[in-house]
Amino acid sequence: MNEASEKNLAVLIDAENISHRYIRNMLLEITRYGTPNIKRIYGDWTKTELMGWKNSLLKYALTPVQQYEYTTGKNSSDSAMIIDAMDILYTGSVDGFCLVTSDSDFTRLAVRLRESGKTVYGIGEKKTPTPFIASCSKFIYLEILENEDDAEDAEDTSGNGASKDVHQEKQVKKASEEKVFSSVTKQIKNLLKNTINDIADDDGWTSLSALGTSISKKKPEFDSRNYGFPRLSSFLKSLNIFEFENRSIGSSKNKHIYIRNKVESKPTSTKAAAPKSANKKK
Repeated sequence: MNEASEKNLAVLIDAENISHRYIRNMLLEITRYGTPNIKRIYGDWTKTELMGWKNSLLKYALTPVQQYEYTTGKNSSDSAMIIDAMDILYTGSVDGFCLVTSDSDFTRLAVRLRESGKTVYGIGEKKTPTPFIASCSKFIYLEILENEDDAEDAEDTSGNGASKDVHQEKQVKKASEEKVFSSVTKQIKNLLKNTINDIADDDGWTSLSALGTSISKKKPEFDSRNYGFPRLSSFLKSLNIFEFENRSIGSSKNKHIYIRNKVESKPTSTKAAAPKSANKKK
């Protein structure tokens, strides 16, 4: 059985900070890391802004937690979500937490949960502050979970004018992602190469799975999908700076991918050696 499927997860969603349009793909993503046995969503449900979540509550078996807004302009769900997380922690019924929010106020909560030996998956938008991202075991951007099916659904229900706007928005988004990719490539290359050096065997090889785990520890938000590649292997091959090898482990027929940094060959000198001058006797 897959080890990830045996992990019990508590999914806690900050409804006032996250759009309901992400819910389907977000829950599918979470199942890659474990089973979401607890699914709670927090907010002031008297607000009209949260009405978009109404259908999702029943469809995805989300338990709504009411938290009234005591102060205008302040997210009301923070304290309730933090208290519930600590209560769940002390019951010992879960192996990890999924904190779905883009709010840096949950940074200390994530740190506290990890101090107790729990895996913390942060899920939020790209506007999420760095401190919260760094406090998680792994962080997933919601934007990368949007797929073509979602875009097509939006076009089908919006009319011709709206379809044109959606198409233009996709073009702008694609151009922006390409710009981001080109600007961070050098940084990512160095991260990958250094990580391989850290965990490689004497011949410089390491497994792809070990590399992925080590990178997540150094940079929780790293994900090949941020650069337009659904798999880590395809992203690494596109960089053209690594060597790959497929290996069979034991009696298993499954092939495991191993990777190492390409050995830079030293240029051979084409300059002819200068002849030694003979000492002439007078």
